[in-house]
Amino acid sequence: MGAVGAFLAFGVAPVAVVAGVPAAQAEDFDWFDLSGVEALGPAESMADATNPDFLADLVNSWIYLPVHALQQGWITSDFGAWVNDNLINPLPQLLFGQDLIGNGADGISGGSLDEAAGGNGGLWFGDGGDGGTSEYGIGGAGGSALGMTGNGGAGGASFEGNSGGDGGAGGWLMGIGGNGGAGGDGVWYLNGGAGGTGGLGGDGLGIFFGNGGAGGAGGLGGSGIAGESGGTGVDGRDGTAGGVGGTGGAGGRGAWLVGSGGNGGVGGHGGTGGAGGKGGDGQDASVAGGIGGNAGDGGNGGVGGIGGKAGVGGASGLIGAAGLTAAAGDGGDGGDAGLAGNGGDGGAGDATHIDGGTGGRGGDAGIEGAGGAAGGAGGAAGKAGDDVLVSGASGPGVPFPGYDIRGGNGGNGGAGYDATVAGAVGGNGGAGGDAGSVGNGGHGGAGGNGAAGAAGVSGGQAGQAGGTGGNGGAGGAGGALKGLGGTGGDAGVGGTGGAGAAGKAAHVDGGAGGRGGDAGVAGAGGTGRVAGAAGAAATGGGNGGRGGDGFNATVAGASGGDGGAGGDGGSVGNGGDGGAGGNGAAGAGGRAGTADVPAFPSDSGEGEVWGLDGADGSVGGTGGHGGDGGAGGSLAGNGGSGGSGGVGGAGGAGGAGAKGLTAAVDPLDPIQPLDSGGAGGSGGTGGAGGIGGAGGDARSITGVGGDSGSGGAGGVGGAGGATIGDHVRIEDSCDSSPVPVCLGSLGGASKGGAGGQGGAAGATVGKGGLLGHDGEAGSAGDGGAGGAAISDGVAGGAGGKGADAVAGGAAGNGGAGGASSGVWGKGGAGGNGGAGYDAQGEAAGGAGGNGGAGGAATGNAGTGGVGGAGGSGGSSETGNGGTGGAGGVGGAGASTDAVLTMGGAGGRGGVGGQSDSGTAGAGGAGGSGGSATYVAGSGGAGGAGGASSSGAGGRGGDGGAGATATGYRDVSGGYLSPPGQILGRGGDGGIGGNGGDSATGPAGDGGNGGAAATGPAGRHVFTFGGDGGYGGNGGASGSEGNGGNGGHGGNGAAGTVIGGAAGDGGTGGSSYAGNGGNGGNGGTGGASLGAAIPYSGPDMTQFVPNFSDGGDGGAGGASTTGTGGVGGNGGDGGSGAADDDGNRVVVGGDGGNGGDGGVSGSTPGGAGQSGTAHDGLSPGNGGKGGGAW
Repeated sequence: MGAVGAFLAFGVAPVAVVAGVPAAQAEDFDWFDLSGVEALGPAESMADATNPDFLADLVNSWIYLPVHALQQGWITSDFGAWVNDNLINPLPQLLFGQDLIGNGADGISGGSLDEAAGGNGGLWFGDGGDGGTSEYGIGGAGGSALGMTGNGGAGGASFEGNSGGDGGAGGWLMGIGGNGGAGGDGVWYLNGGAGGTGGLGGDGLGIFFGNGGAGGAGGLGGSGIAGESGGTGVDGRDGTAGGVGGTGGAGGRGAWLVGSGGNGGVGGHGGTGGAGGKGGDGQDASVAGGIGGNAGDGGNGGVGGIGGKAGVGGASGLIGAAGLTAAAGDGGDGGDAGLAGNGGDGGAGDATHIDGGTGGRGGDAGIEGAGGAAGGAGGAAGKAGDDVLVSGASGPGVPFPGYDIRGGNGGNGGAGYDATVAGAVGGNGGAGGDAGSVGNGGHGGAGGNGAAGAAGVSGGQAGQAGGTGGNGGAGGAGGALKGLGGTGGDAGVGGTGGAGAAGKAAHVDGGAGGRGGDAGVAGAGGTGRVAGAAGAAATGGGNGGRGGDGFNATVAGASGGDGGAGGDGGSVGNGGDGGAGGNGAAGAGGRAGTADVPAFPSDSGEGEVWGLDGADGSVGGTGGHGGDGGAGGSLAGNGGSGGSGGVGGAGGAGGAGAKGLTAAVDPLDPIQPLDSGGAGGSGGTGGAGGIGGAGGDARSITGVGGDSGSGGAGGVGGAGGATIGDHVRIEDSCDSSPVPVCLGSLGGASKGGAGGQGGAAGATVGKGGLLGHDGEAGSAGDGGAGGAAISDGVAGGAGGKGADAVAGGAAGNGGAGGASSGVWGKGGAGGNGGAGYDAQGEAAGGAGGNGGAGGAATGNAGTGGVGGAGGSGGSSETGNGGTGGAGGVGGAGASTDAVLTMGGAGGRGGVGGQSDSGTAGAGGAGGSGGSATYVAGSGGAGGAGGASSSGAGGRGGDGGAGATATGYRDVSGGYLSPPGQILGRGGDGGIGGNGGDSATGPAGDGGNGGAAATGPAGRHVFTFGGDGGYGGNGGASGSEGNGGNGGHGGNGAAGTVIGGAAGDGGTGGSSYAGNGGNGGNGGTGGASLGAAIPYSGPDMTQFVPNFSDGGDGGAGGASTTGTGGVGGNGGDGGSGAADDDGNRVVVGGDGGNGGDGGVSGSTPGGAGQSGTAHDGLSPGNGGKGGGAW
């Protein structure tokens, strides 16, 4: 036929140009380029025709694909389409109803099945159309290639379990069959419907070449329907089985001569079984004390669907490979087991049925569904559904890491009723319900609380005890039938005992607290493959009730009531706290004075009326004792703590002294009244603190003993009675006193009452359990404050003494001295601090209490009170001695410069506690002096360090600092001329305490002298600096230890007239074999700033006897065989002052002498250096070196 005939045979030869035919353009024939990739067709077409057989692949790639590409290029080009539609296809359409050249149309989806089918290709050449999907979900068949060459169309996909459409056949000479459509998935609403079968692959019918199409995939089986949950107490429904997977379609066969068979379609996976329904929860009890309802069981899970069978591969031609058989579908997973319901809770108790109800039983869990079988080779069997044990979780209360138990729990027991009637018992808690096959047991109900006791109704009846608390309910048993045993229910907590009633006026003592209820028994754990844990024992609750408080007295001078004892704890509870003691009542006020006619008429005439003294106020009442604490529980794992003892009541305040009667005025002395106020009553003593309760005996971890109660505070002293009139006059000169305030005739004394002594702390602390510790001791009570004095020339009341400490407790502090507001009055002395506790064995001695502050003096010519002494530190056998308490601050005078006042001295520091072999306690620091306008108060002496037999001696306390004088303005000119200038004297520093001795160990160092203070500065302000305090001596050592070093002397303070003298250094302590202590350095004298000594008024130099000399250094301590101590250095003298013309007005102080070195049989001590004189008469002498024995 030749090349032209071959070209025309395929219908692609050029034709004559006909009118109306579009001119051929180059772009219409670009499909002739066989060198391009497009000539081989798209990649997916090549993949469909690929076969491992070499010859079949070669024919496909080099012969069929280029020819097919040329044909599709002609059909789809604009020129080819015009020629086909207008010149070639009209006649065949008229004769046969089919195009000669062209591709079949694709099927229409959503219509009938016929409409969904793909159209056939042309009678000469062309591809068949792809099938669509009908409105009922059935896939339409793909169109066939009716001509010599062409590919069959793909079958349409289906849904809702219908079969997929078959693929169309290839051309009769050459062509490739279409792929079968996928089968539809089964649907859940058809109760787990089966998946549809995949469509058949189209055959390759070519005589020369053709490959079969692949079979369609089988549809997935539908999921089973989950079971419905049960109602209240009703079982859950079972889940339905999953649907069977669809079978894969068979592959099409290859051509007669050259061609490969199509691969079979994969089988669909089986559907998942439906989950079992949840069992309904039991009904909670609706009536008081009712039993909770049982729960429903969970439903079983549905079986998984069987996997679909695999499609078979198509047969090959004479040359080519057969199609592959696909993998079968996997079996569906089984449905999850239904969760069991939880039991209902028992009802809580009420007034008519006080015990709580039992909880309901939990339901059993459902059985998980089995997995579906595989559809054949290559498929996997499905997994069984999940059990009620969820792997990978860890819920609360489950003792198995990696698992969580769901559902089937027993109901909780109802709580016992809390009693409301006075003294009634609380209800018992209900038992927890048992679990189902896998759940946790219910928790036992809490016991009800006992009611508080009623108040006493008569003088002979105590306040009623509180009611006993109810017992806790037992926990339910855990589940046992599944893989893991459930956890037992927790034990219920015992109820709290009722509180004791408070004391009343008819019966002042408080009632005892009620006993706490016992805890319930913990539920047993389940006995599954892995045993469950038992429920938790109750660790709290069941506490004893608190004792009632004692009555606070209301009748003048009456004592307060005792606090009630705390109730004992239940099996694991804590003992109740003892009640607080009542406060004593205040003393009654004194009776007012009355008029009286004197037996002997005065010079003013007969019939003169005299005033009588007012009566003293009565003593305040004693505070009540605190109640004992209750014992802790002992039966469960943790013993309860003992209750704390109650706090002792405060003593009542002393009554105020009555006001004196106003009497006639004596005409010979018009400023002298003839009456006096009564003295204030003394404050009542504070009550003792209660004793702590005993700790519970525990099996393992033990209870803690209760604390003993703290002592009550001492009562406040009553105020002194008033007197009438102003009884002080200020004159230019009055007798020989340096103070220009002269007293007229005073009224009667009306001193403020003394403060009450602090109450003692409870003597016994509660004992702890086997491994626990005892309770702690309470603090001793502080002394009460002294009463105020308001009459002229009268002192305020002294502060009460702080109580001594008991074992392990703190000592009480002294009370503050009472204030005095009258002229020439004195503030009351501060109370002394209590002594520290003397310890046994290795325990350290207790610290001493601090002294109370001296009372203030605000009247003209008043003096502040002396601060109280610090309490001594407690001793110890082998431990350290206690530190002495600090001295109280001296009372202050008025701060206004028009009022002449003197400050009180600071209190002495307490002595340090002794020790046999430990370190002795340090002495307490001296208190600071009180401030004033005229003469400020001196600092208190430091306490001596404690002694030790073989340990170190204690260090002496430092002296207190002197107070600053704020300055008295001499308005009348009685001291300074001209009037209106300011005068003041700073306070001296306190003496340092001596160091403690030691028999064989090192001795303690002496304390340093206190710092002196000055007054206000200014050229026309005349002030004198205070003297520095002397350093304390070092302690002596009896044998091998070193002697203590002496303390350093304090520096003198500067003054505008004369600076203060410095303190001497303390002497070093001696030793037999050790070294002697070094002497302390003397302080530096205070500087004089340039004001002249006042030339008018009293001689003020009596207050500054040493001027501004430097302090002498202390002598070094002696040693028999060791080195003697080095003498201290002498202090420098203070500088002098000059007037405005440069003339020296005040000569500076002498330098201090250096201390002598210590005598020694081995190495003598070195001498101290002398001090430097500043304008003084002479410098100090150097010390002597130590000599030999």
